Amino acid sequence: MMAPTRNAWSAIVRSPLGATALVLMVLVALTAILGPVIWGPQAEQVDPTAVTQGPSAAHLLGTDTLGRDVLARVLVATRLSVVLAVIAVLIGVIAGSLLGMAPSVLPRWAGRPIAGFVNIAVAFPGLLLALFFAVIFGVGTTGSVLAIGLAMAPQFARLTQTLSAAIAGRDFIAAAQVAGVSRFRILFRHILPNIGEPLIVNATVAAGSALLAFAGLSFLGLGVQVPEYDWGRLLGEGLNRIYLNPAAALGPAVAVIIAGLAFNLLGETAAAALGGRSGRRRHRLPAVAQPAPRDAGTVPAQVDGDDVVLLVDDLRVSFPTPAGWVTPVRGVSFAVGRGEAIGVVGESGSGKSLTALAAARLIEQPGHVSAAGLDFCGVPVLTTSERTLRPLLGTSLAMVFQDPMTSFNPTRRIGAQLAEAASEHQDITRRAARERAVERLQSVRVPAAARRAHQYPHEFSGGMRQRAMIAMGLMNHPKLIIADEPTTALDVTVQRQVLQLLDRVRRDTDAAILLISHDIAVVSQTCDRVLVMYAGRIVEDLPAADLHSAARHPYTRALLEVVPELDTDRSLPLRTIPGRPPAPGAFPVGCAYADRCPLATAVCREKDPALVADDAGRRVACWHPVTATPAPVREEEAVR
Repeated sequence: MMAPTRNAWSAIVRSPLGATALVLMVLVALTAILGPVIWGPQAEQVDPTAVTQGPSAAHLLGTDTLGRDVLARVLVATRLSVVLAVIAVLIGVIAGSLLGMAPSVLPRWAGRPIAGFVNIAVAFPGLLLALFFAVIFGVGTTGSVLAIGLAMAPQFARLTQTLSAAIAGRDFIAAAQVAGVSRFRILFRHILPNIGEPLIVNATVAAGSALLAFAGLSFLGLGVQVPEYDWGRLLGEGLNRIYLNPAAALGPAVAVIIAGLAFNLLGETAAAALGGRSGRRRHRLPAVAQPAPRDAGTVPAQVDGDDVVLLVDDLRVSFPTPAGWVTPVRGVSFAVGRGEAIGVVGESGSGKSLTALAAARLIEQPGHVSAAGLDFCGVPVLTTSERTLRPLLGTSLAMVFQDPMTSFNPTRRIGAQLAEAASEHQDITRRAARERAVERLQSVRVPAAARRAHQYPHEFSGGMRQRAMIAMGLMNHPKLIIADEPTTALDVTVQRQVLQLLDRVRRDTDAAILLISHDIAVVSQTCDRVLVMYAGRIVEDLPAADLHSAARHPYTRALLEVVPELDTDRSLPLRTIPGRPPAPGAFPVGCAYADRCPLATAVCREKDPALVADDAGRRVACWHPVTATPAPVREEEAVR
């Protein structure tokens, strides 16, 4: 875990939570340090003429049975109360950490009894353990410190045990063991530094609980003894005279609350800083870069306005980073017509999935989506309220994800989850929704659909889960199905079945399909039109029928050339595209494909080409588009 930066700490301190924690901790610390020095003599001064008096100008909380000022004694008791709580927490952290880390480094026969002891001890309430140890160690300050410290040890042991188990399986632990590093060196050099921060956060919060525990033991007479006194002892003395002077009991009670609140807020602040939550959220970033004026004619005109299901015009998706905003999707424009199947292809990181998620309004904060136009079924997605847009997206948009196992709730039956998709947006009974779920499973050719509807996701094979995912999308009446890598994890036979199913659904329901895939061959055989994306932009848009014969962008050509054919010579190495795509935060000034393109010239590295449409409606963004189909590569050239 990375240490928080100075900016993160300063941002947290400026927050209401951080500022409150800081003020309270400074107040408690100053009182603990200066209290005995400033108010010590007054707290010990006996005045027989002012015995058990109520609040007055001279004694704001009154006096005790010996005429001593109660407020002064409360302030002086801060040091002992806080110091004892901190010592008890240190004992609990050290003892608990040793017990928790022991199973990770000791032999199995020695570690299992320790883990079992920790599990048994955690089952007992902390206060009960403290009373048990207090009886063993005896009455007094030392016994109370040991009792509370050891009572806190099991919870730290459980925390340390969990954290250590996660670290013990890492590769660097195995490497240290192979290198012959001793178990105790592994414990203190490799495991403990990686779990230190969570322990510190929990120890800070536990200090507040220790204060309350000490007050309880002293109140019962098991803690601090005369002539010493802490807040718990003062609280017990005050309660004996609560009907004569309630303020005498109120003072130490408020002190316990303030100190406990200070430690708990400090723990919350430390957790926010060490976890990077507040620091990242409150860190001021430059505003999202305003998009440059988009090129005219970027939105294709092949789709008639009345048939447009999804219109995307100059879409940009940005995310904040410590160095500023990064825009992995920059200026994407396309339209999807009713009943049309469009494939989106490109290497990983080209922005395909982010484009689909933005169209479905699934980009969450702190991500930022902007567009000159983003309309679904004629409704602007970015400016319409979620309450208005939710019924439209829920009934007219379906998404099929790459791994349906993560999209289904593993604790609920498939039929119930499909039925929920219909009952959420349609006025139908639960029974009717479940009957419809069975019908939809039958429509996607799930065998024994009625029985399968009562099964859980883990009882389905990968192909069946994907079919069930498509069935869930069909529970309503989708006008657009976004399939994000729906066949990546499936074998070739099941992949073909899923693609045929999507095509049949499109023909039967007239729903449009946006198919995202790495496999350009699959897209060319399944879709009507192909969008080729690279580095967050569409570099080519053309009909799938023209893909092999009329592709003009060098990147599209490269994607086609690396697809192996059945007659490919297996003695030759498979062809690849040289180089790597640029990272989203490091896009070059000119064409992003220039460094990998054999046709690149100086202009390609100076200016990004616009996406221009030709007379046939095909669009390409390239300074040197290919004008003729290249000749087949000879074997001797491929070897070179």
